[in-house]
Amino acid sequence: MPIRNTSFLDACRGHRPAQTPVWLMRQAGRYLPEYRAIRKRVSFLELCRTPELAAEVTVQPIDRLGVDAAILFSDILVVFDAMGVAVEFNPGPQLPKPVRTTADIAALRWGDPVDEVGYVMDAVRACKRALADRVPLIGFCGAPFTTVSYLIEGGGSRDFLEVKKLMFCEPVAFGRLMANTTELLARYLIGQIDAGVDAVQIFDSWAGALGPRDYQTHVLPHTIALVEAVRAHVPAGRERVPVILFARGNANTLALTATAPADVIGIDWSIELDDAIEVVGSDRVVQGNLDPGVLLGPPELIRERVRATLAAGAGAKAHVFNLGHGISRFTDPDHAKLMVDTVHGL
Repeated sequence: MPIRNTSFLDACRGHRPAQTPVWLMRQAGRYLPEYRAIRKRVSFLELCRTPELAAEVTVQPIDRLGVDAAILFSDILVVFDAMGVAVEFNPGPQLPKPVRTTADIAALRWGDPVDEVGYVMDAVRACKRALADRVPLIGFCGAPFTTVSYLIEGGGSRDFLEVKKLMFCEPVAFGRLMANTTELLARYLIGQIDAGVDAVQIFDSWAGALGPRDYQTHVLPHTIALVEAVRAHVPAGRERVPVILFARGNANTLALTATAPADVIGIDWSIELDDAIEVVGSDRVVQGNLDPGVLLGPPELIRERVRATLAAGAGAKAHVFNLGHGISRFTDPDHAKLMVDTVHGL
């Protein structure tokens, strides 16, 4: 059956729908009491690996907030299951055995993510059933650099010294690791598309860790290769799905990021949206970029900033309203609902 609310997909494809579409990164998460109720019963990884529960969580913000798209509940690091790499969440991701040497890289296993992370494909199908064609479903993965950064650092990092050490001291090995990861992620996203997602987003959460020269040399070619591989795939009997590229902390590399042929360029909150549109070009579709912290403020501030973001977004070919990063777990759900209603009202 056709999707009833197509405003998100229309905007991603460069059309301006009658109402600006809105969704939130991390919109299914800890700020919602119904999500926390489920997490009391199961661990984070159990939730990711249980398709029916993942679908239930995915649909929660659709029911509560009235957003125009759902995003699959999962985590960018579950793809490590296809690599034989263990990851724990305590509460953030931690790898007991980081990959830091050429020998570590050689020991990695490059399995088929469609088979070895099959629970994600099952979750996509469960989400599509639960959504019942109300709104589109977004699939996602981490970008090659962000995925590799977790692999090398063993978790989050403030300075990414282990990543930079390998990148600068063993550039050939680092490049091979990035290339293999890119190929794995392409198969992973294509698997999600074949399972039924209507769009995909690539999260480069740690793109801001590098300066422009190193980003252009060591990261951008692999990001472009991933975007191109996914855009080249047309699922049987369906249109090609739009690809969104979101690089966090990327104000200094935004012009480079925009050279990737993504259908939508995500903008984080570190740059004004109108300035970002000037960089990427008014002929591109943009997504973003309200500071998530604004939702911790009073209602009048939320309304004011939503108006300003929408006004700036009018300068792009099309605009998908979103936050400039994931929603904070301290957000009042009523404030998130106010944001969505304000976008729709304006």
